[in-house]
Amino acid sequence: MNPTNKLKIFNDPIYGFITIPNSLIYDLIQHPYFQRLRRISQMGMSYLVYPGAHHTRFHHALGCMHIMQKAVQTLRFKGVEISNEEENALYIAILLHDIGHGPFSHAMEHSIVEDVHHEEISLFFMNALNQEFNGELSLAIQIFKGEYHRKFMLQLISSQLDMDRMDYLKRDSFYSGVAEGNINSDRLIQMMNVQDDVLVIEEKGIFSVEKFLVARRLMYWQAYLHKTSVVAELTLTKILKRAKELTQKGIQLSCSEPLSFFLNNKISSDDFTDEILKTFALLDDYDVMGAIKTWQFNDDFVLSSLSKMIINRDLLKIVMLDEKVDLEKLNNFKTQFAAMHNLSDKDVSYFVFKGKLKNQAYNKESEPISILKKDKTVENIVDSSDQLQVRALSKAVTKYFICFPKVLLEV
Repeated sequence: MNPTNKLKIFNDPIYGFITIPNSLIYDLIQHPYFQRLRRISQMGMSYLVYPGAHHTRFHHALGCMHIMQKAVQTLRFKGVEISNEEENALYIAILLHDIGHGPFSHAMEHSIVEDVHHEEISLFFMNALNQEFNGELSLAIQIFKGEYHRKFMLQLISSQLDMDRMDYLKRDSFYSGVAEGNINSDRLIQMMNVQDDVLVIEEKGIFSVEKFLVARRLMYWQAYLHKTSVVAELTLTKILKRAKELTQKGIQLSCSEPLSFFLNNKISSDDFTDEILKTFALLDDYDVMGAIKTWQFNDDFVLSSLSKMIINRDLLKIVMLDEKVDLEKLNNFKTQFAAMHNLSDKDVSYFVFKGKLKNQAYNKESEPISILKKDKTVENIVDSSDQLQVRALSKAVTKYFICFPKVLLEV
């Protein structure tokens, strides 16, 4: 194939045209492992709250690569030396940073692929692709793992102000319609620089950083931690847990072969062979939703009831609280619902449960967002900002919740 045919462009609703920089990136995008991201939603169950939130991880990965191209351009313009090999490695690392996400990733990590984090699976995918592409991803993997000597390169991929966050805030805000999440990524990128191998934002970009942190906090409360999104994701987690529990007892559940494999087997990081990776790569949203559509008619009361809740968007009631949940109230709900349906203690906890949510827009303890002052000194944004806003955003806010079937409100 003629390499010039590979220099395609994508039309993106956020940034306009996204160009593929070279034929290696094109071949990675064309790979089945990457194409699978077209079938994995970026915002999980959020479409039950915001009907437009149907964009995919494929969209997001391309967007991240696009703004990484802008960041490299800006840094070079300011005299930061980035070789062609490093540039390419940055594009590959950001393009593949989320490749390990499964369908409804966080729900899966807490149910059927329990012991393996998506970042580990991303690395398994990268290593498998590196073998296939004769070692051309080696530098990208080194940067992704934080083993490359130029620290700022990892910060572009994973930090409190990285390309990943910049894209998903802007993109999720656009598709969900939550306007408060919209950020000016162009301005933030134009303000980037590198000082002593650390990624910094020039002082005049400080208000853009504040806006970014506020947008992040609001997106968490309005979208990612929206109570309906939370209860939907928890219900999905419980469906998968119940399916695994039944399968382990020898009950055959109708579902696709890849999903059946993960229901039947307990997989840890050490077990992740190339064959298992190939099976994982066959899993996407369609496997899970297809199974849930079937399971709503299952004989098991727990599995069928929870599945119907997702399919018909008739979810559990979730009540948000500032204080910890009253255990007496929780146990009363459990007793009432258990009596209604003759359920064991274990089974009733699929329907009545408590939890907590934490929202922290800026973490003072982890690597700071650094501001480059006019006198070339660097300081933490918390100290640079003349507003109390960033200090307030550094405080973790915890909210508690209780979930229970709506029928208990009528009792």
